[in-house]
Amino acid sequence: MIHIIAFYLFAVLLIASAVLVIMSRNPVHSVLWLILAFFNAAGLMVLVGAEFIAMLLVIVYVGAVAVLFLFVVMMLDIDFAELRAGFVKNFPLGILLAVILLAELVLGFGAYRAGALKLGEADGTAGVIAGRSNIDSIGALLYGEYLFLFEAAGLVLLVAMIGAIVLTHRERTDTRGQNVSKQNKRRAEDATVNVKPEVGKGITL
Repeated sequence: MIHIIAFYLFAVLLIASAVLVIMSRNPVHSVLWLILAFFNAAGLMVLVGAEFIAMLLVIVYVGAVAVLFLFVVMMLDIDFAELRAGFVKNFPLGILLAVILLAELVLGFGAYRAGALKLGEADGTAGVIAGRSNIDSIGALLYGEYLFLFEAAGLVLLVAMIGAIVLTHRERTDTRGQNVSKQNKRRAEDATVNVKPEVGKGITL
């Protein structure tokens, strides 16, 4: 009974937060609703026994991606008037894209119901190992049969990270850097000047 209540609770909160992500006018509020949607999706994954996916949702999406979105949105100087004007301007295009996507979904679902499409079926080679948890089975599969592919994916991500750092790195040409010896030789009387300004005259820069 508790599983049914938890399922409906997580499902309703997930759908409501997903709708509010789209309907919120404030981008910061949209990101916060997105974080709530990730948490509820993780709860649903725990209910179906996919605790590894639930952990990924919390650690990767909430802990990294959503927080990154939040910081980017908060640091940007967003003109909400211009944002609303752009929304009104692109509204017909958005409606057209929504109609096209809906037509594709209806067409795909109809083809599946008619038997024209066949989904892939599990052959049992990558099934859950008896007596071990879901995370143990995924780890044994990743670091066993797919070890080289897993390492290749990590190498690709490493190369992409290094490439992004190299492309965004810029050498400063406006300054030559610090001259430590010149700074050490500088005397206090050369750096500061004591003046006695007259009343009402201010100071001279």
